[in-house]
Amino acid sequence: MKRYKTVDDYISNAGDWQSELEQLRGILQSTPLVEEVKWGAPCYTHNGKNVVGLAAFKGWVCLWFHQGALLKDSSKVLVNAQEGKTKALRQWRMTSARDIRPGIIKRYVKEAIGLVDAGKEIKAERGKAIAMPDELGKAMRRYKGATAGFRSLTPGKQREYTEYIATAKRDDTKQKRIDKVLPMIASGVGLNDKYRNC
Repeated sequence: MKRYKTVDDYISNAGDWQSELEQLRGILQSTPLVEEVKWGAPCYTHNGKNVVGLAAFKGWVCLWFHQGALLKDSSKVLVNAQEGKTKALRQWRMTSARDIRPGIIKRYVKEAIGLVDAGKEIKAERGKAIAMPDELGKAMRRYKGATAGFRSLTPGKQREYTEYIATAKRDDTKQKRIDKVLPMIASGVGLNDKYRNC
């Protein structure tokens, strides 16, 4: 995935969503937040803490509230993009310019800034042991480069693979998933890397 160095580059490469991204950017720039680029995408911070990100996907543009799970969400616009995995992050998806509501966005941003000022946050779990499914371990030993590729991944990316295999309910689903991920693991690519900078 392409990692952009400036917000202008990100927006100019967003295809059909350029106008909506510019509108959202203008709203965020009218707040006390500081505009930065993190992970190759626009991110807005307060006192050095990530507050909200801006992103374009195939079917929508969105705001990512980094501590969105702590927001009241009185307008019921936030969703957990990875239910069961994402604890703090919440996404506000917009499928057209009509969905952009500046007053509500500013209210959510103000509340999110208040969370930073109050020191409230949901911290990521660190150091959790990675449970390797037997089937994945055996398959990696047989697939050239997979074990080395797996070791080269960050613990978070290793965990994504192991959980992806472990959560398969049927044996044939588990095997299909293993067949799919072995080349990715051997290449040192994370399971969800293609989504990280969409």
